[in-house]
Order: sequence, then C-alpha cells, then structure tokens
Amino acid sequence: MSDWASALSWGNDESELVTELQAGSETAFDWLVNHYHAPVYNLILGMLGDTADSADAAQEVFLKAFKGIRSFRQGSSLKTWIYRIAIREALNHRRWFKRHNQKNVSIDAEPAEGCAPIDIEDLSATPFEQLAAHEIQAAVQGALQQVPDVFRSAVILRDIEGLSYEEVAEVLECSVGTVKSRILRGRRSLKEILEPLLAEKPLHGKHAERDTQTSETHWRHAEEVREAAAIAGANSTQHVGLQMAYVRVSMPATAEGMTRPQPAREEQL
Repeated sequence: MSDWASALSWGNDESELVTELQAGSETAFDWLVNHYHAPVYNLILGMLGDTADSADAAQEVFLKAFKGIRSFRQGSSLKTWIYRIAIREALNHRRWFKRHNQKNVSIDAEPAEGCAPIDIEDLSATPFEQLAAHEIQAAVQGALQQVPDVFRSAVILRDIEGLSYEEVAEVLECSVGTVKSRILRGRRSLKEILEPLLAEKPLHGKHAERDTQTSETHWRHAEEVREAAAIAGANSTQHVGLQMAYVRVSMPATAEGMTRPQPAREEQL
C-alpha cells in the first residue's frame, strides 16, 4: 500500500498516523500540517490578533511538533497535544512582544490585513448590515486581545474552536472545573468590553429581531453558530466571520441576574 493510500485512513486511525510520524514519514508529516494548519493558525490568530505574527508562530508549532513527536505517548490525543503547543507558542510570542514592542491593540483599531473580509455570502443582508458585520468583526478581534490570556485561551478553545470541556482541560492542563470557571470569566470580560460598542452599532432588518427574542433563543442560536464554526474551521476567513456571529448573538440584553440556559448535553457552568 502506498503512503498516500495509507493516508486516507489517518483521519480515522490516529494511532497509525502517530506511528508513521514517529518513524519519520514525510508523507505523514505533510498530512499533519495540511490537516491542522488552519485550526492552529486560527487559534493563534485569536490569541495574537496579528496575521503575520500568527503565521510565524504556526510555523514554529509544526517545527516543534516534528521535533517532539517521538516523545508523544500513544493513547493521548494528537489534536490536544498540537493545540497545547500552539497555545504555548502564542503565549511565548505575546510575552516577547510585550517585552520588546509593547504592542497595544484597541477595539477601535482596524483588523490586521487578511482578517477583514468575510467570505460568507448572505444574499438577504443589506449593504448596511454587511458594513455593520465588518465593524463588529473588527471589534471582536480587538476585544479578544484585551481579555486576560488565561481566560482568552479557554474561551477561544471552547467557543471558537469548538473543543469539549474535557479537551480544553487537556490542552490547558487543568481540571474541567477550572476550565468552566475560566470560560465564564472570559465570556464576562468579553461581554463587558463589547457590549457598549455593540450598543452603538445596532443592526437593522432581520437582525433587529434579536432584541425581541428571549434569552433562551439567543443562547440556542449561539450554540448553533459555535457548532457551525467548528465545522467551518478549515476556512480561515469563514471561521472569523462565524466567530463574529457567535459573539453577536450570544450577548442579548437580559434582565439583571438572568443566567444562560444550558443545552441538555452540557453541564451547568
């Protein structure tokens, strides 16, 4: 069987892929990069907010994965292992820039080149709605950079990358309870940053209906968008657009003290 014929089964048989990687198979490594490059880049972009820096960091992730694959333990999750390397690399880049460049990101700043377009064609959206969507996306990109690293990483992994609580805990090497706490605090922080700005940029037309919907409906829509974002993660531009949509629909104006209704398949935060 040829290497590429074997590669067809690697998506379903991770242990075989790991065996090939540890044996030094170039075909296996090419498959790994092709399969994980988009989600790794998107994860790092959410952490750093800069396309050039994120591309550099993503390259470092795969170099470290190549060098460290022989120490990978069979039975562990390759996905969470790579995501863990990506989070560490993003934090290393961020610390380096804080020491040397003191990069500051404003929520009013224009998104980095390559982040602005949203290639999700919505034939029912008016030009005003499309413009508003771009403005909100820019706000989300900037606001994410103001959320503390420890909370931002958990929110991105769960709400944008679509990992389960258990997978996030494995990536961040902490308990599920700690993950839920970080996600809750990260969502609150993001909401506090974005709510005043979003209130100044209301959407019209079909999107205005969100203000008359119940909190439960809003959160159900947020779950649907999150699931769609996980499916569309291979497309970087579409991924960012769905990220914007997730934040937009998950922040309704609710009564004081109202809590998020929980899907049946998840535990209460």
